[in-house]
Amino acid sequence: MKKTKKEAPEMKKNITLIVAIVLGVLLLGALGYIGYDIYKKNKEASEQAVYESGYQLGYETALTAIISETAACKTVPLQYNNLTLTLLAAECIQQPQ
Repeated sequence: MKKTKKEAPEMKKNITLIVAIVLGVLLLGALGYIGYDIYKKNKEASEQAVYESGYQLGYETALTAIISETAACKTVPLQYNNLTLTLLAAECIQQPQ
């Protein structure tokens, strides 16, 4: 079969349409991937901020408890692995007269 002059422009339109559809699908895929990557990074940053604030709050709470106990002249036992220390405020130690 010989192509007529009318079939050539129609084939170009079909090829152009197919190329446009393929490029559109690739663009949507790329935008979806970029959007997911940004979402994932923001979620990780948010979780990291929560962990850091929790760590800071725990640190402050523990330190406040230790200070308040030692200020009341109570001993505070601290344990880490196999090491145990007992804290007592220096102001609470009575000097011999």
